[in-house]
Amino acid sequence: MTTSFPMNSGDGAYSFSKNSQLAREVLDGAKVMVRDAIIQKLDIKIMLSSSNTIRIADFGCSVGPNTFIAMQHVVQALKDKLLQVTNYTNNIPEFQIFFNDHVINDFNTLFRSLPIDRSYYAFGVPGTFHGRLFPSRSIHFAHSSCAIHWLSKIPKELLDEKSPAWNRGSIHYIGTSNVEVVNAYVAQFEKDMEMLLNARAEEIVEGGMMVLVTPFASYTRLMNFFGSSLMDLVNEGTLDESLVDSFNLPMYFPSPEDITKVVEKNGCFSIERMELTYPKSKLVEEADAKTLMINLRAVLEGLIINHFGSKIAEEACARTILKSEEISTWMKANYEKSCQLFVALKRK
Repeated sequence: MTTSFPMNSGDGAYSFSKNSQLAREVLDGAKVMVRDAIIQKLDIKIMLSSSNTIRIADFGCSVGPNTFIAMQHVVQALKDKLLQVTNYTNNIPEFQIFFNDHVINDFNTLFRSLPIDRSYYAFGVPGTFHGRLFPSRSIHFAHSSCAIHWLSKIPKELLDEKSPAWNRGSIHYIGTSNVEVVNAYVAQFEKDMEMLLNARAEEIVEGGMMVLVTPFASYTRLMNFFGSSLMDLVNEGTLDESLVDSFNLPMYFPSPEDITKVVEKNGCFSIERMELTYPKSKLVEEADAKTLMINLRAVLEGLIINHFGSKIAEEACARTILKSEEISTWMKANYEKSCQLFVALKRK
């Protein structure tokens, strides 16, 4: 069964809509490559031969504003591509954009902040992107940023205390020395991507494209500071250690090799471009730990509440943010450039 892991809803102090600078940096770091993929690789003439409507989907849209920025950029690149290949001024195509996320995503906040001057028709599509969401051969361009690293569920091996993959004292595979933990995450990611690619292979038109952007390194290690705050509560006798041992973040950050393996197994897409990039990150460069941890709180708090309850979650998150100076010092001593993975796929 797929589990939902939404970002913090609403527009409060720790909401994702107010604290998504980190995701915005990932998005901005891929803008040129997204445009290049559309201009250089998308066969838009074939798409318009059967319809005057271009349909775009953003998978894992969350609550904005990043999804609107991404979609406007995609629409503009498509318009520029159209100008290159055809004189469309007399028959301007219409754009439909489908904003997709889990059913419990805060679509109210999302649609309240829709740009007034948008040049597309907007639709909400609730449901997991690990399954079918659209009719066959209906989507021309698919986009997903900061989403495919979310697993559909925690690998079952991590939930069994007798399993060699029991992740004692840690909340993630990053930093662990237990290869069984890593293998369990990899196996779950491969299952999830198989479902995702199978679904998109049905939905995306021949010659259509899907662009995936996902974090790869640097700030991902910072999530373990939430784990250390939870362990502080264990050491103080406030929290049972077994609860921490059974808590694992449902995220796996794929490498180019991981993506190549699942795409080749699926067989329906060609890899048009794939590379690790190192875009400038103001948050990482300046070791702005406080902003980073508040951003991560907006992402992780729902997971922590679901496992530990709201009281422990509030305490753990507050303590982690209070460690900002210590975390900033750690970031400077263990400097690692921001890194992300860009993938452009074309439907065969």
